[in-house]
Amino acid sequence: MESLGGNAGYSDANKAFLQAFLARSVLTLETAKPIIAACSSFQEKREVLPQDVTVEDLNDYIAEANRRLSPLDLEIRSTFHQQTRERVYALVNATSDPLTQLATTYTADEIVYVKKLLDAMFDGQNNRGKREAMCISGIDAIQVGRTPLRRQASEENENGAQSSAGMLGAKDAENMLHRMQSEGWLEKSRAGFYSLSPRALMELKGWLVDTYNDEDEDGNQKEKIKFCHACKEIITVNFFRIHRSSRCPLCRTEWDGEHFVGEKAITTSESYQTGKRRSGAYNRPRRSNNEAEEVEG
Repeated sequence: MESLGGNAGYSDANKAFLQAFLARSVLTLETAKPIIAACSSFQEKREVLPQDVTVEDLNDYIAEANRRLSPLDLEIRSTFHQQTRERVYALVNATSDPLTQLATTYTADEIVYVKKLLDAMFDGQNNRGKREAMCISGIDAIQVGRTPLRRQASEENENGAQSSAGMLGAKDAENMLHRMQSEGWLEKSRAGFYSLSPRALMELKGWLVDTYNDEDEDGNQKEKIKFCHACKEIITVNFFRIHRSSRCPLCRTEWDGEHFVGEKAITTSESYQTGKRRSGAYNRPRRSNNEAEEVEG
């Protein structure tokens, strides 16, 4: 169909679309269709149905929006959701430190909590050795609020002083997690694990690499933040499930079928299984096969 993307320039329809995007921060083609349909119906003085909107129409609106956002160091970018493979469009900061940007809406203690949460996800006990979880359970995420920041803890050990910066109680930490989830920074799985959303991965990509891909004591580069060699985006789950073959396409190493990436790196561990048995979780009604597959990382 003829493009609905406002070829005549930056119209009222484009302004309305940008306002809608700013209000949501994250869109997919399906969630964008009714917005574009409403904007185009107003602009063209005729009814445009959501099912008539194409990805080309969305791209036209985004291109026009990005031209307006560029002077503000903002940009609408896209990536594939690692679980659903649906393309996700998000409004991200194009230049400055994304954690600094959070200071406009979060308190100093909340910013420190976010950093501690990221430390736990990417440099915590579930991301050591061959285990690459890059997520955190709900219980651990709440407990993070009571622990010192990794970098802060090392400084305190040297100085002998202790700081309460970023210390959140259980209720405050829980509220913060809900807020980050509602704002599109975190996703929560059915098994109760928090991980970074596509928006967060796009926004924090540079910061994550600079912070966690450092050298060890022997000068060897540690790549805790890894990228897909196909789409070049950060990948935190499903390294081997995206390939039919169990052999790495680069180093040709055969996968042993035991070391997973994502929350399954935790849920398949012996310690996790033992804890589930002790808690009586296995006595609860079992999920269907389809539900179980959706839970797997």
